[in-house]
Amino acid sequence: MATKIRLKRMGAKKNPFYRVVVADSRFPRDGRFIEEIGYYDPKTDPATIKIDEEKALKWLSQGAKPTDTARSLLKKIRGNEYICRKPQITGGARSEKSERIAGIYC
Repeated sequence: MATKIRLKRMGAKKNPFYRVVVADSRFPRDGRFIEEIGYYDPKTDPATIKIDEEKALKWLSQGAKPTDTARSLLKKIRGNEYICRKPQITGGARSEKSERIAGIYC
């Protein structure tokens, strides 16, 4: 099961409110999810971000991949220290192409 940490849109029309959830990548954006780990309200000034760091770390250690937006929210609350890590490429020559393909796993 490929899990993702992503945003689930809530709220009324033109008044978005997002829940940060862990969901199977095959489920729809606003569909079923495994666990809710926080919320994000972009309409407040400044934007409200509340994420349970322990739950986020637990899911990241189990292999959940955050979406681009979820990754940026996690970086805002904690920094890069546990979100981005370089993959270990073993064997063979390290070429520019292999590093570009591997990229940074965030």
